[in-house]
Amino acid sequence: MDEDQRAYLYELAAKDEFRPPRRQPRPKAQPQLQRMLDDMAHTPAFVIGPRTEIVAWNTMGAALITDFGKIPEKQRYYIRLLITDPTMRELYADWEGVTRLAIAQLRMHNTNNPGDTQLAALVGELSIRDEQFRKWWGAHNVAVRDTGTKHLRHPVVGDLHLDWNAVTWAADTNLQIIVWTAESGTPTHDSLRMLASWAADPGHAVRSSNSA
Repeated sequence: MDEDQRAYLYELAAKDEFRPPRRQPRPKAQPQLQRMLDDMAHTPAFVIGPRTEIVAWNTMGAALITDFGKIPEKQRYYIRLLITDPTMRELYADWEGVTRLAIAQLRMHNTNNPGDTQLAALVGELSIRDEQFRKWWGAHNVAVRDTGTKHLRHPVVGDLHLDWNAVTWAADTNLQIIVWTAESGTPTHDSLRMLASWAADPGHAVRSSNSA
């Protein structure tokens, strides 16, 4: 049993035996958080909630992943995109590994929400739609969302090997800022600069969350 699994069991042991179903409000990004994201002109970033709801992003985050503003808010969950959007399967070179990790993180980061109706609806929908999701969710694996490296096959700038870090927002600890970076001087770093120029072109403009 690894550290994440032990932490998960300790969290469960500390909970009440029964909690009635409840609806947790969807988290919102404060204006200062959005301003910080927008100031990161060359760095892809977005803000994710415990259910993987995407609550804010910058232009580069949209250029790297997808134009989140075109997705209805009620469907704007990262795990839902991974399962239902075929372009996400093309974007991630190791789509299965990325998706299984995201599911393990979803379970871990909702230890405090066992009766959350929105989470139950999301898991229920994806379990019906996708056999793989149903299998992986049923495995009960857990993982903390912290840091890692991912290989992306971007349709505009090609292969990217990006480090990502999850930074908890102090004003609302349910929110984490996912920041993607590359070491200076690497091909990926140069590709991010190219992507920033592409995203800044009005003909290819993608929207940040305050223009969604």
